[in-house]
Amino acid sequence: MAVTRRVKLIVEYDGTNYAGWQRQINAMSVQQKLEEAISKLTKTNVTVTGSSRTDAGVHAMGQTVHFDTASGIPDEKFSYALNTMLPVDIRVRRSMPAEADFHARFQAKGKIYRYLIHNTPHASAIWRNHRAHVMYELDVEKMNREVQAMTGTHDFAPFAASGSIVKDTVRTIYDARVVRRGDMVMLLVHGNGFLYNMVRILAGTLISVGTGKLEEGAIARALASLSRLDLGVTAPAHGLTLMRVFYAYDEHEAGEYFEKLIRDGE
Repeated sequence: MAVTRRVKLIVEYDGTNYAGWQRQINAMSVQQKLEEAISKLTKTNVTVTGSSRTDAGVHAMGQTVHFDTASGIPDEKFSYALNTMLPVDIRVRRSMPAEADFHARFQAKGKIYRYLIHNTPHASAIWRNHRAHVMYELDVEKMNREVQAMTGTHDFAPFAASGSIVKDTVRTIYDARVVRRGDMVMLLVHGNGFLYNMVRILAGTLISVGTGKLEEGAIARALASLSRLDLGVTAPAHGLTLMRVFYAYDEHEAGEYFEKLIRDGE
C-alpha cells in the first residue's frame, strides 16, 4: 500500500474569471480548478488547502497550497503535469515535498500584498484587469506619509469588511509603502496577517487621501476611533495581488523581497 505524503505548491493565477480562491457552490473558483486537475492526475479525490482566501477578481503570484497524495508522481513533477491540465490563467510555479505537519494557512508567518493603480486621465485597455484606474492626479508623497500609520501592531477592526466574523482583529504590519513608477502607483504591504478586504480598504483610503477627498491622518483617526466611517471606500478587487507567503523557514527573506518589489516595481 502506497504511503500518503504531503506536497506543497506555489500557485500563480489571474483571478479575473473566478469567484475567488475558495470553492463555491454556484460559481467557479481557483481551488476547484486545481482540485479537479490534481484529482484527475492522481485518479483520487483530492482537497487542497490554500494560504489565503483571495476574493473574486484578486490575483496571486505566490499562493501557497498543500495537499496529500499517495501518487507515485515525484513531487517536483506535479507542476509540469498539472500545467498541461490547468486553464491558461492558473499555473503551478513550483511543486515540492512538504513536512507531514505543514499547513499552508495556519503556519503562515507573513504575507506581502501589492495593489496597483493606473493613474492617468483615461483607463487602460491593457491593464484593465490588473490595475485600478484613478483619473485624478495622486499625491504619492502624501499617500506614503499616510500609510506609515499602518505599521506596528494595532486593532484593525475598521479595516474589516462589513459582515466579517473574525474574532481577533489585531494584526501586525511590518512595512507599508506607496511608490510611483510613471503612470503606475504601487501600494505594497507586508504583515503577519490581513482581515477580509483589509488591503482594499487601505488602498481606497489612500486614493482618497491622494486625491484630497480625505484629509491626512485618516488612518490614525480610524485606528483611534475604530470606526469604518473614518476611512475611504473599498478599492476594486482587480488591483490586488497576493505576492508571496512566508513561513518560519523563509521568513528572513521577506524584507529583501519587499525591497526588490519596491525597487523593481512589477
